[in-house]
Amino acid sequence: MPKVFTSDSQKTGEIGENVAVKFLMKHGFSILDRNYTKKWGEIDIIAEKDNKLYFVEVKAVSRLNLAVKDNDYRAEDNMHPWKLKRLSRTIQTYLISHKVHEDKEWQFDLVIVYLDMKNKKARVKVENDIVL
Repeated sequence: MPKVFTSDSQKTGEIGENVAVKFLMKHGFSILDRNYTKKWGEIDIIAEKDNKLYFVEVKAVSRLNLAVKDNDYRAEDNMHPWKLKRLSRTIQTYLISHKVHEDKEWQFDLVIVYLDMKNKKARVKVENDIVL
């Protein structure tokens, strides 16, 4: 059953996830799953490239002007230790439930999508291989 997004921040998040999926596919990733959810956490995107799994958290930020760097808010600052712990548990659950071989390489990435809703533009920033 697909998620229903109702608040502005949820709609921004959904748009950000869609932009992130297109970005990843453009860069050679295969999307295996989206919004993998367990009661203890959710993984926005699970992708694969070159026989390696990528667990991707997407943070979307709506900005009036993408050219202006807004130093007041950094989406990556929302990756609190408790959030990382929940993500780690959800990733482990995915690996076990999908019988992923223990030798298979994987990493956790953060994709930040800056959205200019007025002009329908986006800028993507990737933080690779975040330690959980």
